[in-house]
Amino acid sequence: MNKNKYLQYIAIFVSLVFAPAGVHAQVDAYPAKPIRLVVAFAPGGSLDLISRMISPKMSEYLGQQIIIDNRPGASGNIGSELVARAVPDGYTLLNVTLPFVVNPHLVARAPYHPSNDFAAIGMICNSPSLVTVHPSMPVHNVNELLALARARPGQINYASAGIGTNPHIAGELFNHMGKIKLVAVHFKGGGPGLIAAMSGEVSAAFTNIAETSTFVRAKRLRAIAVTSSRRSSAFPELVTVAESGLPGYEFVTWFGPLAPAKTPPRVVSLLNDNLRKTLTTPEVAKNFAERGLHITTSTPEEFAAHVRKESERWASVVRERGMRAE
Repeated sequence: MNKNKYLQYIAIFVSLVFAPAGVHAQVDAYPAKPIRLVVAFAPGGSLDLISRMISPKMSEYLGQQIIIDNRPGASGNIGSELVARAVPDGYTLLNVTLPFVVNPHLVARAPYHPSNDFAAIGMICNSPSLVTVHPSMPVHNVNELLALARARPGQINYASAGIGTNPHIAGELFNHMGKIKLVAVHFKGGGPGLIAAMSGEVSAAFTNIAETSTFVRAKRLRAIAVTSSRRSSAFPELVTVAESGLPGYEFVTWFGPLAPAKTPPRVVSLLNDNLRKTLTTPEVAKNFAERGLHITTSTPEEFAAHVRKESERWASVVRERGMRAE
């Protein structure tokens, strides 16, 4: 055996013996550097807002900064794929909401699988949306919006955060149940959509209560209903869509972070522990409540089961209604 070949064998042997110890040492030291939390939409939307609401306190508990990284595009597919292919070391995470499980059923070749490519960390919260209109619109309730839409079919538009996103799903459900034709105008996130609604570029919006509440209180938008089955504690005087014109209508979404598949269980558990600790902090809980967000903590296993269930549910909806994204 020549000397070079012998040295190669020695190197392989050393790597096999000592690599696992190195990996375990990295896990034991976690987190040893800042953590990137990818938000697959533009700043200003509900997912971005919720990520920024939890990151300061969670950073404090973890002892490392959580950096929000907005990666908008393709209704969340670009940011989701980025994290799916990231090193599974706990330093690149993804915060998700409903489009994460809807998109793979809308597109022909989704760049990720909601369960197989990710490790669930835990649920953050669930929340409804607000149905809002620009103050110049002659609409003050759901029945008036339905009547105007029927009188002007295809002429009234609403802001969407992209195909298959929360505002799009809520708006199309409103169209379907109301037998009307509001036209979706797709933006790269809820934030840009809200700006368009406030400027009058679009006439209506079905945006999350968290991002919309501030602008409703400032009278930049007029809220005419909440999309949950019950009234929101943040706007107790505001009627639901179901009780004000569309019986049976309900749209509530959810939020929670994921890590790439094969992230060490100890890292996932540590992140879950600190997420739950963050959400039970009085000031964080108060901030969520004021924005109409209902904190819903869970174990990683419970959140993984929720993601699977939601994926199956929306697969059926997309299939039954023949929904596709071109």
